[in-house]
Amino acid sequence: MIAIIDYDAGNIKSVEKAFLHLGHEVVVTRDPSILLQADRIVLPGVGSFADAMQRLHQYELVDVIHQLIQQKKPFLGICLGLQLLFESSEESPGVPGLGILPGKVLRIPDQKGFKIPQIGWNSLSISPTSKLFANIAQDSYVYFVHSYYLQAQNPLDVAATTQYVVSIHAAIEHDNIFACQFHPEKSGTVGLAILQNFAHMTEV
Repeated sequence: MIAIIDYDAGNIKSVEKAFLHLGHEVVVTRDPSILLQADRIVLPGVGSFADAMQRLHQYELVDVIHQLIQQKKPFLGICLGLQLLFESSEESPGVPGLGILPGKVLRIPDQKGFKIPQIGWNSLSISPTSKLFANIAQDSYVYFVHSYYLQAQNPLDVAATTQYVVSIHAAIEHDNIFACQFHPEKSGTVGLAILQNFAHMTEV
């Protein structure tokens, strides 16, 4: 069973529909007992870093997420769900993230000819050792909607990069933790293949 953490994130339904389309059993919940029994966990997210952290605290999900990570079950963050796994974001100064991995979330710099937020398709440079991108072609296009980007502290955590004004850490992998800045649920057949790879992950 794949459990999607329900903290009122805007993209929960589209993520749920994508996994259902792939034939997986999915539950959307914030019940700790159900989350802790699931085989795989997804933390979706769109919107403000501060608002998201406030809701995770409100629903008492912060400690639960740390427990889920410690269980070594496959865990997938999507878009804001990736950013929340890290220490902080320039979007919300003074608001700590989950701090599960070292790194910071920075605003994409303004540059003539580039619109912020980035909304659209961009190609990925994929690490050849990535599990999440197994059998995904190099330079595949995926769909982004974001104004902020990850700068992971540990280069070994970076599973894919993209270029938009700056080099962006577009996906990370660390033990049982996987995360994408882009939206696989909105990235066509490539995105579905990425979600299927995650759904077939085993415990680390």
